Amino acid sequence: MMKQLFSSTLLGMIFLLICTLISGQSSAPAQAPSGSSGPADIIAVLQKASEFSTFIGLLKSSQVDSLINTQLKKPGNGFTIFAPTDSAFSDLKTGTLNSFTDEQKVALTKFHIIPTFLTIAQFQTVSNPVHTSAGDDFPLNVIGNGTQVNMTTGLVNTTVDSTVYSDGQLAVYEIPQVLLSQGILSPQAPAPAPVPPKPKKASPKSQAPSLSTTSPSVDSSGATGLPQYAPTLVSIGVGVIAALSLFLN
Repeated sequence: MMKQLFSSTLLGMIFLLICTLISGQSSAPAQAPSGSSGPADIIAVLQKASEFSTFIGLLKSSQVDSLINTQLKKPGNGFTIFAPTDSAFSDLKTGTLNSFTDEQKVALTKFHIIPTFLTIAQFQTVSNPVHTSAGDDFPLNVIGNGTQVNMTTGLVNTTVDSTVYSDGQLAVYEIPQVLLSQGILSPQAPAPAPVPPKPKKASPKSQAPSLSTTSPSVDSSGATGLPQYAPTLVSIGVGVIAALSLFLN
C-alpha cells in the first residue's frame, strides 16, 4: 500500500515539474540568433580591423558614416566599401590630403563606396564604369575573375587585398592604394553667373543747326576790321575822281 502511494506521489511530482518547465519556456522571449543583433556599424567594423584610422577620420568628418549606418537600417539597402589602409594614405604625395577642400574630401570618401552589396564573385558581372556614391563624374572600372578584383580610376590601378567584413548587406574590402580621380584632384569650377547685357547706346539724334560759339578774333592793336563793302566804295570813289579829271581837262 505504501509502495503504491509513494509511486503515485512520485509520478505526480514529475508531472508537475514537466508542466512547469513547459510553461516557463512558452512565456520566455525568443532569443535572437547569434550575430543578428542589428545592422553593422561601419566605424565599428573598421576599428576592429585596426588599420584604417585615416579612412575612419574621413568618414566621420564628411558624415558619410552616418549616412551609411542610417541606410543600413532600412531593408533592401546595401553597400560595398573599398577601404584604403593607413599605409595607402601615407603613400600619397606629402600634403595631398591636407590640401583638399571639404568638398574634395567628401567626394574622395564617397568615391570608395558603391551603394549596393557586392561579393568578390559578383564583380565579374558588374557593368563598367561602376556607379559610386560620388556620382557618374568620377569613373571607376572594376574587373573580377571570381577570386581577384582589379580596379582603375584612370590615375590609380590597384587590387582588393582582402575581405575585411561581409554580412550580406555590407561588404568592406581592403585596398592598398587610395582611389584618386582627375575629377577629385581638379574639380570643375562653378559656372560663372550670366553677365547682364550691356545697355544699348542711344543712336545719335540729328541735331538742329546751332549758332557757333566761337568768338570773332580781335586785333590786339585795337583797330577794327573794315566792313565787307569797303572795297566797293573805294572803287566807286576812284572812278568818280577819274571822271572828274577828264571833265575838267
